[in-house]
Amino acid sequence: MTGDLAMTRKPHHIVVMGVAGCGKSTVGAALAERLGAEFLDGDALHPQSNIDKMAAGTPLNDDDRAPWLAEIGRRFPASDASLVIACSALKRAYRDIIRSGDPSVVFVHLHGPREVLNERMNSRPGHFMPAALLDSQLATLEPLQEDEAGIAADITSPVEVIVSDVQASLAGSLLQA
Repeated sequence: MTGDLAMTRKPHHIVVMGVAGCGKSTVGAALAERLGAEFLDGDALHPQSNIDKMAAGTPLNDDDRAPWLAEIGRRFPASDASLVIACSALKRAYRDIIRSGDPSVVFVHLHGPREVLNERMNSRPGHFMPAALLDSQLATLEPLQEDEAGIAADITSPVEVIVSDVQASLAGSLLQA
């Protein structure tokens, strides 16, 4: 199936989204590998000021996020290959900024229980995003709307299952296109 997806005329442009601790980087990297796509962790594109602010326990505001989201959006049309980017993309307005660079971007929303998210955040030492910011992210989150190209995935499933389900959904959408 990988070959079928990699051989499509237009490359896949996918954002794996969700709150901190949902597994965006892990699922994104596994999905990219399965699809033969490039992977980019959106955290690497944050300016140092954003990282410092989050590390200090202060949530980012829309002004903090705007240049970061625009940079993520610019990465898709700049890539000739399939590209998967891990990015929180918590609000519809944030996803609109990303889509403004490439309207074909598909969002994979990883969601799950707060307890699982909190446990994951507390088990990743050295990450700049403290578990104390989880509630602010959950409060900010606007799930995908029906008119947005996207797939929802439950983080309580194993990564391999999530990736297989997303791949099947992508293949199904190609058949309907």
